Amino acid sequence: MNPLVSVVLPVRNGGEYLSQAVTSILSQTFKEFELILVNDHSTDKAVSALCKSDPRLMCIESQGQGVVNAFNTGFALCRGELIARMDADDISLPERLQCQLDYLDRHPSVDIAGSCVEIFSQHGIRGGLERYQNWLNSVREPEQVHQQIFIESPLPNPSVMFRRAALQQLKGYRKNEWPEDYDLFLRADAANMRMGKPEPVLLRWREHEKRLTHTDSVYAREQFMRAKAHFLVHHRLKCRSVILWGAGPTGRLMHDLMIKEGGKIEGFIEVHPRRIGGQKRGLPVWSVEKIEDLGAVMLLIAVGAAGAREKIAGFLQSRRKVEGQDYLFVA
Repeated sequence: MNPLVSVVLPVRNGGEYLSQAVTSILSQTFKEFELILVNDHSTDKAVSALCKSDPRLMCIESQGQGVVNAFNTGFALCRGELIARMDADDISLPERLQCQLDYLDRHPSVDIAGSCVEIFSQHGIRGGLERYQNWLNSVREPEQVHQQIFIESPLPNPSVMFRRAALQQLKGYRKNEWPEDYDLFLRADAANMRMGKPEPVLLRWREHEKRLTHTDSVYAREQFMRAKAHFLVHHRLKCRSVILWGAGPTGRLMHDLMIKEGGKIEGFIEVHPRRIGGQKRGLPVWSVEKIEDLGAVMLLIAVGAAGAREKIAGFLQSRRKVEGQDYLFVA
């Protein structure tokens, strides 16, 4: 009899963290699963030390190089109707699989379930990481995910559970010039799939200096921006003109990337008095009064300073502007 859930865990040199990650899955309160550990050409012995530890654990070799090929190799062997993702350096809490199953049962229109997370490191977290965690855990409803997906990926990749049909439709992860997980979630959004997450924290997400996000140029900030520009121009805002709020470095970068994708930008909005009335990239820079005359133009807010998003959202809502309809945050 096939298991209901297949968990795919790609690993390359998992080292000291792998055993804890694997144990956290094997210790789930929900038992009807298989764990497929995909070895991405590791040079350490961490995988071989675990391979005969539990009959639910299958160890296989990746058919290619890199995390995309490793996951897709595992996916090809999955027998479950639900496919869960796990990383080699994180910890799933015991109720994770059961809670996500219950969530998907209660929300049959949701195609991909993530979870809230606790980001942790040996040095603790603060500042930007703490704000990022708080934002991640506040974006749970499918409508919120759809509205805020161009800020960042609202679903932490190692926390997700897919319905098999959705992952088959998306054809798994793909290798691109930007992060593979963000690419997959943006493709899901473009295909009108619904994504959400239950409220409890179900994953401890480890922050450390050897994470791929710190060592691979694919995960650089500009590559995330490239992904946003591509999907905004070709999917969410297809044939719709844009005004950018923010003529600073982030706004200018978004302008350049969207123009490269064939986007239409009419100008910038700024609060900095020395910029108002001038030009950036050959386009006019207006004051915030311009929002009273947006018409069919979408306002993209490209301001990433701490606290700015909340202030701008409050201002726009006071002017009866609707997120997703009149404006989107892209930073």
